[in-house]
Amino acid sequence: MSDSADNDVLDRIRAHSATGFGSIVGIEYTEVTPDRVVVTVPVKPHLHQPHGIVHGGVYCAIVEEVASVAGAVWVGGEGRVVGVNNSTDFLRAVTEGTLTATGTPVHRGRSQQLWRVEITDDGGRTAAVGQVRLANLQ
Repeated sequence: MSDSADNDVLDRIRAHSATGFGSIVGIEYTEVTPDRVVVTVPVKPHLHQPHGIVHGGVYCAIVEEVASVAGAVWVGGEGRVVGVNNSTDFLRAVTEGTLTATGTPVHRGRSQQLWRVEITDDGGRTAAVGQVRLANLQ
């Protein structure tokens, strides 16, 4: 992957993060490399379900976004990725603070990738864990 391909992918991610779904959730990228993506999300009332805790769909969306960005950065200018499966487990209710999601690769191959994303609360306790399988498209 060339530096210009890396820059093109990162430029697309930055442009999309200002207007895309992640901006509604409040995703802020703190680290983006081909081997690891870290984001933070401030917990605000618009992310709550009726019982005052973070909605499970928010966790799924964060997992999908982190894995997709990580996979796209790894593929670089060689193609694109699309999510084909998202499995997210909810482990701890969160009502306030900041969520931190860290995505790391489990498998990266010619036709597919598998990424694991762990979401923690302010105390470093795991709130959710997900895996996303991505198809690599040429």
